[in-house]
Amino acid sequence: MQAVVVTELTGPAGMAMQEVPDPDAEGKVLIDVRASGVCFPDLLISYGKYQLRPEPPFVPGAEVAGVVVSAPADSGLAPGDRVLAMSDLGGYAERVAIPAARVMRIPEGLDFCEAASLIINYQTMEFALARRAGLVPGETVVVLGAAGGVGTAAIQLAKAHGARVIAVVRRAGAEEFLRELGADEVVALEDGWAARVSELTENVGAQVVVDPVGGDAFDDAVRVLAPEGRLVVIGFAGGGIPSVKVNRVLFRNISIVGAAWGEFLRSHPEAMAQTHEALTRLVAQGLRPLVKARYPLAEAPRALADLEAGKVLGKAVLVRD
Repeated sequence: MQAVVVTELTGPAGMAMQEVPDPDAEGKVLIDVRASGVCFPDLLISYGKYQLRPEPPFVPGAEVAGVVVSAPADSGLAPGDRVLAMSDLGGYAERVAIPAARVMRIPEGLDFCEAASLIINYQTMEFALARRAGLVPGETVVVLGAAGGVGTAAIQLAKAHGARVIAVVRRAGAEEFLRELGADEVVALEDGWAARVSELTENVGAQVVVDPVGGDAFDDAVRVLAPEGRLVVIGFAGGGIPSVKVNRVLFRNISIVGAAWGEFLRSHPEAMAQTHEALTRLVAQGLRPLVKARYPLAEAPRALADLEAGKVLGKAVLVRD
């Protein structure tokens, strides 16, 4: 079969399409891949900078959607079923074998590209907003890094849970796109952004701030929290890992919580099915991942390079020719 293979840990430049053996599907669900999500962990792993550090050669790709070829008898799946799945590796290929616990049926009404987008970012943000932040309808959510994959999922899910959303974005020209997703207000991530958020909240502050950025934005993210507000740390796309003085947390009566979805699944594997069920209900109510960039599978290096350069608004997906 054809697959995109990382041959050296030099990022997108170190991978290319090659002929590789079919995956060993013993005890697993074998999936004919129709679409593969392009996500930040895929980029990091191509540099050897992710928690999982396989030695080349290997096939990256953690998000897939496709059709079941074969499945264990006790999996509840059968050939022909439309499924989405999360895997550590192997998704940038024509076929992939994944444990049944990480394979779920595609919600009714989604195509393969939308389904491949409904995995890491949406599962992470449903976990972050519903479980870690305890989001309540009517609250205000500030989303940093709003034009990226995590940010767009956060906007859509916060709106689906009945929140008011203020999108904070560094990229110029993204306002129309963010409002299309459902953002009520859009603020440029530049000097003075926190003051603008305070104005928009009538100096009360936001009940929830979603921060996948870290770095220099973190201090202002803490400042824009309302009393009893929750700052949800998703990652550090801005490069720096910030620190906070705990007295600020104490005297302002705020919470800073982490939302590391992959790590949570290691100790709570049942959470994947529970979160997928929650997302399926939201899809039935109208949620649709907004896929803005589609690339042929062979152009995975270009897709990751575009992601790295900030050229991708929302979610990018690889599709079979």
